[in-house]
Amino acid sequence: MRKEILKWISVLLVVVIVGYGAFTKGVEYGAQNKAIKITDSRQLLNEDFNIFWEAVDLVKENYINIKDVKDKELLEGAISGMVNALKDPYTAFFNKSDAKKFEEDLTGSFGGIGARIDVRDNQIVVMAPLKGTPAERMGIKAGDKILKIDDALTTNMSVDDAVKIIRGKPGTEVSLLIFREGLEEPKTIKITREIIVVPTLDWKMIDLASSTDSNGNPIKNQIAFIQLYNFNANAYSLLSQASYEIGMENPKAVILDLRNNPGGYLDVAVAIAGWFLKPGETVVQENVRGKEPEILKANGNGFFADKPMVLIVNGGSASASEILAGALRDDRNVKLVGEKTFGKGSVQEIRELSNGATIKVSIAEWVTPKGVKIQKKGLEPDFKIKITDADIEKNRDPQLDKANSVIKKELGIK
Repeated sequence: MRKEILKWISVLLVVVIVGYGAFTKGVEYGAQNKAIKITDSRQLLNEDFNIFWEAVDLVKENYINIKDVKDKELLEGAISGMVNALKDPYTAFFNKSDAKKFEEDLTGSFGGIGARIDVRDNQIVVMAPLKGTPAERMGIKAGDKILKIDDALTTNMSVDDAVKIIRGKPGTEVSLLIFREGLEEPKTIKITREIIVVPTLDWKMIDLASSTDSNGNPIKNQIAFIQLYNFNANAYSLLSQASYEIGMENPKAVILDLRNNPGGYLDVAVAIAGWFLKPGETVVQENVRGKEPEILKANGNGFFADKPMVLIVNGGSASASEILAGALRDDRNVKLVGEKTFGKGSVQEIRELSNGATIKVSIAEWVTPKGVKIQKKGLEPDFKIKITDADIEKNRDPQLDKANSVIKKELGIK
């Protein structure tokens, strides 16, 4: 199975590394953790590599504190510089220590604040707070710009560097200087780090309205409300179990909530699409450099394919979430309610180097079945509904209310 890594997509950061949430294949990591084949660089680079060795000699012979710098650090710095020259926020080098932390994120349990982050216009932004985490409890929202982490300014900071600062021992505190639309000035939010366990899925039945038949017997108009928080390795099996339980309730329609879902495994997203699309319908198209586009199709039981359906999305819906939302909109004309999605449409792959370090590199882009590119654009909702601070304080959810209204109209319920 290819890893996405978010995450995030997006895209997890312990904040979560994007892509990793992200989930780094953001969509979508196509991470196969294969060792890279050694190739003579002269076959790949058209420049004179002697200048590199000249620079090494200059530094080694003249830098005043060279005794404090290990050759390994110089080498890793050179690799990081090469990767940074690509100017792609989703391509990154992880030394052996950072690679281990990155792998910990993939397991779904780690220390931090519980927010997925990314870079937009050279600024660290929050993709989504995770449910039930310190970030969510302290009021962090999708779209928040993080101007400072403790005393470190974040302008031009990479996601990976931001993650290193935000992460820390459980019980310790990190300070974030936040700015969001609607605020007159930035505000500081102090968050105590915890061990973060990433949630996956919740569901419940909603009774839209009750009516009676010609004999006066009550008729329930129940729909299934499914919240999918990410596309991790457990998501498909959990949805499968939930779907059979939901089937016993015989819902008339489905609302799928992908808000603040930064993505996960691409293969999981395609498999989950098989519950909502008919077999053979296109889920996504991957465009890989130097290869013919790969069309990924639904191959499931189509359990919900004939049920009226609405999707709820927001700025924290990224990567694999956008793949599923784009497929359902293009193939079934499913309506989107909420806010514009994040816009993560590139594919990353993780490769392991011989010393245990890893490189995460963007290898492809994906488009929806109708050819819509998502990267940096996102999906615009059919019904744009925002949630205000007042809504949160009064425990209101106007996006869910609108989704219920759309479903009622489709079902002919007044």
